Amino acid sequence: MNLSAARSDTPEADAATAPPSRRGLVAGLVLAAAAACIVLVLVMLPAAHTDLYTRQTLELKGSAGRGGQLFRLNCAGCHGMAAQGLVGPNLHGVSERKSQRQLIQQVVSGRTPPMPRFQPDPQAMADLLAFLNALV
Repeated sequence: MNLSAARSDTPEADAATAPPSRRGLVAGLVLAAAAACIVLVLVMLPAAHTDLYTRQTLELKGSAGRGGQLFRLNCAGCHGMAAQGLVGPNLHGVSERKSQRQLIQQVVSGRTPPMPRFQPDPQAMADLLAFLNALV
């Protein structure tokens, strides 16, 4: 039996011996599938991050005054009484650098040590957002 003439039943062997037009078609389909996956992830990922707590918070109208009180009790130790920054960063203009969802996630996640996890009820979080939005 001539091994060079033997036909392989593996897809890799078929792709390697396929005519160039078929290889181009396969490569195009693979690229199209990869692009579709990337688009799907980019569309679905933000929706997955819109959790119930964030949605509830964003539906509420916050009070900057109550948010300021909450800030002074819980945040001023690191961010300063006037949010000018100490251990934590200066928060003036933070709402121009981060979206409302990003601000909520920053506060509740504790992902940037030494900032602790902090999840007030949705109304208190809406108040804190109102205070942060007022910092210019």
